[in-house]
Amino acid sequence: MYKLGRGNRDKVQQFMTITGASEKVALQALKASDWHLEGAFDFFYSQPQVSVVNTRHLEDIFNRYKEPDADMIMVEGISQFCNDLQLVISWHMKAATMCEFTRQEFIGGLQSIGVDSIEKFRGKLPSLRAELKDDNKFRDIYNFAFTWAREKGQKSLSLETAIGMWQLLFAERNWPLLDHWCQFLQVRHNKAISRDTWSQLLEFVKTTDPQLSNYDDEGAWPYLIDEFVEYLTENGLVQRKR
Repeated sequence: MYKLGRGNRDKVQQFMTITGASEKVALQALKASDWHLEGAFDFFYSQPQVSVVNTRHLEDIFNRYKEPDADMIMVEGISQFCNDLQLVISWHMKAATMCEFTRQEFIGGLQSIGVDSIEKFRGKLPSLRAELKDDNKFRDIYNFAFTWAREKGQKSLSLETAIGMWQLLFAERNWPLLDHWCQFLQVRHNKAISRDTWSQLLEFVKTTDPQLSNYDDEGAWPYLIDEFVEYLTENGLVQRKR
Protein backbone atom coordinates (compact mmCIF):
# COMPACT_ATOMS: atom_id res chain seq x y z
CA MET A 1 0.00 0.00 0.00
CA TYR A 2 3.07 2.28 0.41
CA LYS A 3 3.07 3.01 -3.34
CA LEU A 4 -0.39 4.57 -3.19
CA GLY A 5 -1.12 8.22 -2.62
CA ARG A 6 -2.68 9.22 0.68
CA GLY A 7 -6.15 9.63 -0.83
CA ASN A 8 -6.13 6.15 -2.30
CA ARG A 9 -4.68 4.66 0.89
CA ASP A 10 -7.57 6.17 2.82
CA LYS A 11 -10.03 4.65 0.35
CA VAL A 12 -8.45 1.22 0.75
CA GLN A 13 -8.66 1.48 4.54
CA GLN A 14 -12.25 2.69 4.43
CA PHE A 15 -13.22 -0.09 2.03
CA MET A 16 -11.62 -2.73 4.27
CA THR A 17 -13.30 -1.33 7.39
CA ILE A 18 -16.79 -1.33 5.88
CA THR A 19 -16.65 -4.61 3.97
CA GLY A 20 -14.30 -6.65 6.13
CA ALA A 21 -12.40 -7.56 2.96
CA SER A 22 -8.66 -8.09 2.74
CA GLU A 23 -6.28 -5.46 1.34
CA LYS A 24 -5.91 -7.52 -1.84
CA VAL A 25 -9.66 -7.62 -2.41
CA ALA A 26 -9.98 -3.92 -1.59
CA LEU A 27 -7.33 -3.01 -4.16
CA GLN A 28 -8.97 -5.23 -6.78
CA ALA A 29 -12.39 -3.63 -6.28
CA LEU A 30 -11.08 -0.07 -6.22
CA LYS A 31 -8.94 -0.57 -9.33
CA ALA A 32 -11.92 -2.13 -11.14
CA SER A 33 -13.98 0.98 -10.34
CA ASP A 34 -11.23 3.48 -11.23
CA TRP A 35 -10.87 4.29 -7.53
CA HIS A 36 -14.48 5.40 -7.05
CA LEU A 37 -15.48 4.12 -3.61
CA GLU A 38 -19.21 3.68 -4.36
CA GLY A 39 -18.37 1.82 -7.56
CA ALA A 40 -15.98 -0.39 -5.63
CA PHE A 41 -18.75 -1.32 -3.18
CA ASP A 42 -21.04 -2.20 -6.11
CA PHE A 43 -18.30 -4.33 -7.66
CA PHE A 44 -17.55 -6.08 -4.36
CA TYR A 45 -21.16 -6.88 -3.47
CA SER A 46 -21.94 -8.08 -7.00
CA GLN A 47 -19.45 -10.90 -6.52
CA PRO A 48 -20.12 -14.10 -4.53
CA GLN A 49 -19.06 -13.25 -0.99
CA VAL A 50 -19.84 -16.35 1.05
CA SER A 51 -16.16 -17.01 1.68
CA VAL A 52 -15.62 -13.67 3.46
CA VAL A 53 -18.73 -13.83 5.61
CA ASN A 54 -18.15 -14.54 9.29
CA THR A 55 -20.81 -17.00 10.43
CA ARG A 56 -20.18 -16.14 14.08
CA HIS A 57 -21.11 -12.55 13.31
CA LEU A 58 -24.32 -13.75 11.66
CA GLU A 59 -25.19 -15.77 14.77
CA ASP A 60 -24.70 -12.63 16.88
CA ILE A 61 -26.96 -10.60 14.60
CA PHE A 62 -29.65 -13.29 14.69
CA ASN A 63 -29.52 -13.42 18.49
CA ARG A 64 -29.89 -9.64 18.63
CA TYR A 65 -33.23 -9.68 16.79
CA LYS A 66 -34.74 -13.05 17.76
CA GLU A 67 -37.59 -13.52 20.23
CA PRO A 68 -36.48 -13.92 23.88
CA ASP A 69 -38.39 -17.19 24.24
CA ALA A 70 -38.05 -18.66 20.74
CA ASP A 71 -35.27 -19.36 18.27
CA MET A 72 -37.05 -17.27 15.61
CA ILE A 73 -37.09 -13.68 14.46
CA MET A 74 -40.73 -12.59 14.43
CA VAL A 75 -42.66 -9.45 13.47
CA GLU A 76 -41.02 -6.91 15.78
CA GLY A 77 -37.48 -8.11 15.12
CA ILE A 78 -38.01 -8.24 11.37
CA SER A 79 -39.47 -4.73 11.41
CA GLN A 80 -36.40 -3.45 13.26
CA PHE A 81 -34.05 -5.29 10.94
CA CYS A 82 -35.29 -4.58 7.44
CA ASN A 83 -38.18 -2.09 7.46
CA ASP A 84 -39.58 -1.52 3.95
CA LEU A 85 -37.31 -4.10 2.29
CA GLN A 86 -38.76 -7.05 4.17
CA LEU A 87 -40.06 -8.73 1.00
CA VAL A 88 -36.78 -8.58 -0.96
CA ILE A 89 -34.77 -9.69 2.04
CA SER A 90 -37.20 -12.53 2.76
CA TRP A 91 -36.78 -13.64 -0.86
CA HIS A 92 -33.02 -13.82 -0.39
CA MET A 93 -33.55 -15.76 2.83
CA LYS A 94 -36.03 -18.13 1.16
CA ALA A 95 -38.32 -17.51 4.12
CA ALA A 96 -41.26 -19.91 4.21
CA THR A 97 -43.57 -17.60 6.18
CA MET A 98 -44.20 -13.87 6.24
CA CYS A 99 -42.90 -12.11 9.38
CA GLU A 100 -40.82 -15.10 10.46
CA PHE A 101 -37.13 -15.95 9.98
CA THR A 102 -35.72 -19.22 11.22
CA ARG A 103 -32.06 -19.29 12.19
CA GLN A 104 -31.22 -21.26 9.03
CA GLU A 105 -33.15 -18.86 6.76
CA PHE A 106 -31.61 -15.79 8.38
CA ILE A 107 -27.98 -16.91 8.33
CA GLY A 108 -28.24 -18.51 4.88
CA GLY A 109 -29.90 -15.38 3.47
CA LEU A 110 -27.25 -13.00 4.76
CA GLN A 111 -24.54 -15.32 3.47
CA SER A 112 -26.13 -15.20 0.01
CA ILE A 113 -26.22 -11.39 0.18
CA GLY A 114 -22.60 -11.37 1.35
CA VAL A 115 -22.86 -9.49 4.64
CA ASP A 116 -21.98 -10.35 8.23
CA SER A 117 -22.51 -7.06 10.04
CA ILE A 118 -25.21 -4.41 10.34
CA GLU A 119 -22.85 -1.89 8.71
CA LYS A 120 -22.37 -4.09 5.64
CA PHE A 121 -26.10 -4.75 5.52
CA ARG A 122 -26.87 -1.03 5.50
CA GLY A 123 -24.35 -0.56 2.72
CA LYS A 124 -26.20 -3.21 0.73
CA LEU A 125 -29.65 -1.62 1.03
CA PRO A 126 -29.49 0.48 -2.18
CA SER A 127 -28.68 -2.56 -4.32
CA LEU A 128 -31.42 -4.59 -2.59
CA ARG A 129 -33.95 -1.87 -3.34
CA ALA A 130 -32.74 -1.77 -6.94
CA GLU A 131 -33.64 -5.44 -7.36
CA LEU A 132 -37.30 -4.41 -7.52
CA LYS A 133 -36.45 -2.53 -10.72
CA ASP A 134 -34.71 -5.49 -12.35
CA ASP A 135 -37.32 -7.28 -14.51
CA ASN A 136 -36.00 -10.81 -13.99
CA LYS A 137 -35.51 -10.45 -10.24
CA PHE A 138 -38.83 -8.65 -9.90
CA ARG A 139 -40.62 -11.60 -11.49
CA ASP A 140 -38.93 -14.01 -9.06
CA ILE A 141 -39.71 -11.78 -6.06
CA TYR A 142 -43.31 -11.32 -7.26
CA ASN A 143 -43.90 -15.07 -7.59
CA PHE A 144 -42.21 -15.70 -4.23
CA ALA A 145 -44.49 -13.14 -2.54
CA PHE A 146 -47.65 -15.19 -3.14
CA THR A 147 -46.45 -18.25 -1.22
CA TRP A 148 -44.58 -16.18 1.37
CA ALA A 149 -47.59 -13.99 2.27
CA ARG A 150 -50.19 -16.77 2.17
CA GLU A 151 -51.54 -18.06 5.47
CA LYS A 152 -50.36 -21.53 6.42
CA GLY A 153 -52.54 -24.25 4.95
CA GLN A 154 -54.30 -21.94 2.47
CA LYS A 155 -54.14 -22.24 -1.31
CA SER A 156 -55.22 -18.64 -1.97
CA LEU A 157 -54.10 -15.26 -0.70
CA SER A 158 -56.52 -13.19 1.36
CA LEU A 159 -57.72 -10.11 -0.50
CA GLU A 160 -56.42 -7.69 2.13
CA THR A 161 -52.96 -9.28 2.06
CA ALA A 162 -52.91 -9.45 -1.75
CA ILE A 163 -53.74 -5.75 -2.05
CA GLY A 164 -51.01 -4.89 0.46
CA MET A 165 -48.50 -6.98 -1.49
CA TRP A 166 -49.47 -5.39 -4.82
CA GLN A 167 -49.15 -1.90 -3.36
CA LEU A 168 -45.71 -2.78 -2.03
CA LEU A 169 -44.49 -4.53 -5.19
CA PHE A 170 -45.78 -2.01 -7.72
CA ALA A 171 -44.66 1.03 -5.72
CA GLU A 172 -41.35 0.89 -7.62
CA ARG A 173 -42.99 0.06 -10.95
CA ASN A 174 -45.47 2.94 -11.14
CA TRP A 175 -48.36 0.96 -12.64
CA PRO A 176 -51.00 3.66 -13.40
CA LEU A 177 -53.96 1.32 -12.87
CA LEU A 178 -52.93 0.03 -9.44
CA ASP A 179 -55.40 2.12 -7.41
CA HIS A 180 -58.24 1.24 -9.80
CA TRP A 181 -57.35 -2.47 -9.55
CA CYS A 182 -57.40 -2.41 -5.75
CA GLN A 183 -60.66 -0.46 -5.66
CA PHE A 184 -62.23 -2.83 -8.20
CA LEU A 185 -61.32 -5.86 -6.08
CA GLN A 186 -62.83 -4.34 -2.96
CA VAL A 187 -66.05 -3.29 -4.71
CA ARG A 188 -66.65 -6.16 -7.14
CA HIS A 189 -64.66 -9.17 -5.91
CA ASN A 190 -64.10 -9.15 -2.16
CA LYS A 191 -62.73 -12.71 -2.21
CA ALA A 192 -59.36 -14.41 -1.85
CA ILE A 193 -56.91 -14.25 -4.77
CA SER A 194 -55.88 -17.44 -6.56
CA ARG A 195 -52.35 -18.14 -7.73
CA ASP A 196 -53.53 -18.00 -11.36
CA THR A 197 -54.94 -14.49 -10.91
CA TRP A 198 -51.80 -13.42 -9.06
CA SER A 199 -49.51 -14.68 -11.82
CA GLN A 200 -51.61 -13.44 -14.72
CA LEU A 201 -51.89 -9.93 -13.30
CA LEU A 202 -48.13 -9.49 -13.72
CA GLU A 203 -48.43 -10.54 -17.37
CA PHE A 204 -51.31 -8.10 -17.78
CA VAL A 205 -49.25 -5.27 -16.28
CA LYS A 206 -46.22 -6.10 -18.44
CA THR A 207 -48.02 -6.56 -21.76
CA THR A 208 -51.07 -4.26 -21.67
CA ASP A 209 -50.76 -0.52 -21.99
CA PRO A 210 -52.66 1.61 -19.42
CA GLN A 211 -55.23 2.71 -22.02
CA LEU A 212 -55.94 -0.94 -22.90
CA SER A 213 -55.45 -0.24 -26.60
CA ASN A 214 -53.72 -3.60 -27.08
CA TYR A 215 -55.95 -5.62 -24.75
CA ASP A 216 -57.27 -8.74 -26.46
CA ASP A 217 -60.89 -9.41 -25.45
CA GLU A 218 -60.51 -12.95 -26.79
CA GLY A 219 -57.28 -13.59 -24.89
CA ALA A 220 -56.97 -16.29 -22.24
CA TRP A 221 -57.07 -13.93 -19.28
CA PRO A 222 -58.63 -14.98 -15.95
CA TYR A 223 -62.25 -13.85 -15.66
CA LEU A 224 -61.28 -11.37 -12.94
CA ILE A 225 -59.00 -9.43 -15.30
CA ASP A 226 -61.72 -9.43 -17.98
CA GLU A 227 -64.13 -8.01 -15.40
CA PHE A 228 -61.55 -5.40 -14.41
CA VAL A 229 -61.31 -4.20 -18.01
CA GLU A 230 -65.11 -3.96 -18.16
CA TYR A 231 -65.10 -2.04 -14.87
CA LEU A 232 -62.58 0.46 -16.23
CA THR A 233 -64.50 1.09 -19.44
CA GLU A 234 -67.98 1.16 -17.85
CA ASN A 235 -66.87 3.78 -15.34
CA GLY A 236 -64.99 5.87 -17.89
CA LEU A 237 -61.69 5.34 -16.11
CA VAL A 238 -59.94 4.64 -19.42
CA GLN A 239 -60.81 5.47 -23.00
CA ARG A 240 -60.04 2.39 -25.04
CA LYS A 241 -58.68 2.91 -28.53
CA ARG A 242 -59.51 -0.10 -30.64
